[in-house]
Amino acid sequence: MSKWLRSGRRRDLCFLLAAEGELRGQQLKSRLESHYDERLEPKSFYGSLSALVETGFVEKRTEGLHDVYALTEAGDRRVREHGEWVRSCLEETAE
Repeated sequence: MSKWLRSGRRRDLCFLLAAEGELRGQQLKSRLESHYDERLEPKSFYGSLSALVETGFVEKRTEGLHDVYALTEAGDRRVREHGEWVRSCLEETAE
């Protein structure tokens, strides 16, 4: 597993982007806070997003005043591979 998947927050951000296609930074933050049921520190949250951009799994573009994020092809491939691995683990435990 690549280093980017070791962080649950980064992994969850990628899963949200896989589901939605693209989201503004604040939308991503709000959805993750809702899922975690707690407030995320902006510096930490945007640090996670920046790490994903730097590794090439997420792309960032500016739309007006907002930054919009989307998975790259590499990010989408990794999310799907990881999703398959999780599904196979769950299937094994169900048997």
